[in-house]
Amino acid sequence: MKKAIFLDIDGTLIDCFNGMTEISPKVKTVIRSLQSKGDYVFIATGRPYAFLSQAILEFGFDGFILANGAQVIINNKTIYSDYLKKDFLKDLISKLEKNNIQYILQSDKYSYIKKEFKELYDFYYRVGISGSLLKDTYSLEDINVFKIEMLCLDEKTSNICLDLISNNSDYSHVNSIDVKAFELYSSKNTKATGILKALEYLKVDIKNSYAFGDGKNDIEMLSTVGCGIAMGNACDEVKKYAKKITDTVHNDGVAVGIEKYVI
Repeated sequence: MKKAIFLDIDGTLIDCFNGMTEISPKVKTVIRSLQSKGDYVFIATGRPYAFLSQAILEFGFDGFILANGAQVIINNKTIYSDYLKKDFLKDLISKLEKNNIQYILQSDKYSYIKKEFKELYDFYYRVGISGSLLKDTYSLEDINVFKIEMLCLDEKTSNICLDLISNNSDYSHVNSIDVKAFELYSSKNTKATGILKALEYLKVDIKNSYAFGDGKNDIEMLSTVGCGIAMGNACDEVKKYAKKITDTVHNDGVAVGIEKYVI
């Protein structure tokens, strides 16, 4: 029976904050070994397509669970996409701009950010996001948005963002990247829901599915797949939802976990 393995990026495959910007040679080798046997290896990330590095895009993964499950791509075909409602988005953007809060709109291939949002541009540059798939000219009417990310530089802007969305149960939010990036997305989508759609499409039994992650947005997928494997660098809250614990990202934790629990 074929297996499907789902890998988070940040803190699992790489660690940009601590100088690890590429997948390690050992992890690459083990992933290739799985694929050579006919097993599927996916990326499952909160990132949109535009935030994926060229190295990850060109590696040869079998698919991508993107924007916390709002977009599912298998063999270069989008099998699922769920966009934020335009009316909600327009209202939110209007309020963000009134409060001088910078934001980026994350879509199918490109992400959209205004030229004047210099701090946000600099912020993404510092965390290793390439600008090749960022566009600064767009009309909201002409694009579909999976997720919106806001730059909250202080407690005041964080509280404003919280107030804007806290009373709407259709949407979820998470603070990420040093608590400065505030992400908002549909509450019905998680990495887990995206994984279930991929498994159904590929006709892979859930008992033959595995996931590796380290962050709070990995909790649902770790507890949903047949075997959830937490990275050694994950916090205790995340680890309690996993069936297994592997080594840290800097010690080839994905390779160690695959060799120990998957192969």
